[in-house]
Amino acid sequence: MSLDVAAPAWSSGQEFAVDCLLTYEVHGTTDFLFQIHALNGRDQVVLSESLTLTPPMPVHVYNDPTELHRCTRLQVASGIFELRYQARVRRTVEAEDLNAGEVPIWQLPDEVLQYLLPTRYCESDLLSHAAQKLFGGLPQGHARVSAICDWIHSHIDYQVGTSTATTTARDVFTQRTGVCRDFAHLGVTFCRALNIPARLIAGYSNFDTPPPDFHAVFEAYLGGRWVIFDATRMSDLNGLVRITSGRDAKDVAFAMIYGPATMTSMNPTATPVR
Repeated sequence: MSLDVAAPAWSSGQEFAVDCLLTYEVHGTTDFLFQIHALNGRDQVVLSESLTLTPPMPVHVYNDPTELHRCTRLQVASGIFELRYQARVRRTVEAEDLNAGEVPIWQLPDEVLQYLLPTRYCESDLLSHAAQKLFGGLPQGHARVSAICDWIHSHIDYQVGTSTATTTARDVFTQRTGVCRDFAHLGVTFCRALNIPARLIAGYSNFDTPPPDFHAVFEAYLGGRWVIFDATRMSDLNGLVRITSGRDAKDVAFAMIYGPATMTSMNPTATPVR
């Protein structure tokens, strides 16, 4: 099925082909909620997209309260279930402002304040002392968030299988291992502990290793806008196609499953169109 999106009035930037294939073995009636649609807004425009379900079944696509993030919900009977999402997305990269400063709390927009608070996976209250000791004396602004990324990249080992769905930023700080989600959680946590609003970003990317997967990075609110960072340095941020943003991983999960189903394969990619 084709999905309707607003046609852009301009055509600058880099175009990407998104291809996401998810396969599940369903053992009984199961409800699914997917967040796999490319974000249609900010610095990217969805030119076209389609959703193919095997076997065919009714599906409902809706916008979340932000009106930017789109979700798909459906109910699947027993058997093998396959979902394929494809899209063409054009990104226009904003120039990086290395001098962007931290915004005083009293000047933060109302909708940004929530990204200062500790959350389930980002215990900024528990890591406040560590953040102050490591980064409290550094020059504020973009340079300080970059220093946070440098520290995470140098001190946390990227190792697939070393964390679980319940691993928090505090666990990562202690264990010194994790995957992209864990790197992003720790970046968010350190920023919030320093009174810098930060949030998790999930998207499509293109990297050689590990096997294709969704990519998690984070954004910090600097100079009056959201600025993206990736402490893993595994992928070109200019090639990241955003899906959704949230306070931590529980807000940006690509799939929520309510029933007896197991994912057997996944292959989400974003390839530049030359």
